[in-house]
Amino acid sequence: MTSKALDPTITFIGGGNMARALIGGLIKSGVDADHITVSDPSAAQRNAAESDFGIRTSQDNAEAVTGRSVVVLAVKPQIMDEVLASIRNAVDEHVLIISVAAGIPLARLAAGLGEHHALVRAMPNTPALYGTGITGMVANQQVSAAQREQAAKVLGSAGDAVWIESEDLMDVVTAVSGSGPAYFFALAEHLARAGVDAGLPAETAARLARQTAFGAGTMLARSELETTELRRRVTSPGGTTEAALNSLNSNDFERLVRQAVDAAIRRGRELGAG
Repeated sequence: MTSKALDPTITFIGGGNMARALIGGLIKSGVDADHITVSDPSAAQRNAAESDFGIRTSQDNAEAVTGRSVVVLAVKPQIMDEVLASIRNAVDEHVLIISVAAGIPLARLAAGLGEHHALVRAMPNTPALYGTGITGMVANQQVSAAQREQAAKVLGSAGDAVWIESEDLMDVVTAVSGSGPAYFFALAEHLARAGVDAGLPAETAARLARQTAFGAGTMLARSELETTELRRRVTSPGGTTEAALNSLNSNDFERLVRQAVDAAIRRGRELGAG
């Protein structure tokens, strides 16, 4: 699909890291930089966006969203209500509103903007900063088929994007993929420390752990095999990998992962409830 078909007149409210990741992805995909605007109160953020991407910037949210077809809310949850109030009278009902603010439900967006707006709530993750993220998305009933495609193009520009049909599952998305990178970082951290404890120099252990994580992630992303089969192919009967996995399983590794995800889900629901 060409940028013309996407009708990319997009304003980002907030010019932080996630907005920058999406803007960079959109421009790489062929979207005209002249069709992208960032509104941010910080002069430093605006200057960086202008310098790095050649896009338009503003410090007036209402002015920045006027006449746009897509508005992306890339602000911290704590200031969302203030931002919604600032654009409520400036966005037409046909405009697609995408929020990437963690924990803000569709109902809260609708309360701030009006019940008739097309709204998408999204949960990206930090690998989007490197073009390898994944975003879970849920839409309200006002979002048309064309707007769903549009949202997927915008949010998928920094990696991949998947639709979630029930908003109740967005806390699960957050627990699995939103918080998920930290779980892998922790594993690499502990793997490197174990290598140091067993005698490796710290720099060597860290390099081995990082590259192993990168290689395993690449295999997961590119292979058509299921994760279970990938694991099986690395695990020779009676070998070192089997010994390590048996140790993990004897400590109920699967239960620990499930408990971690459940804890993240519970906390997400607590935050969403205010």
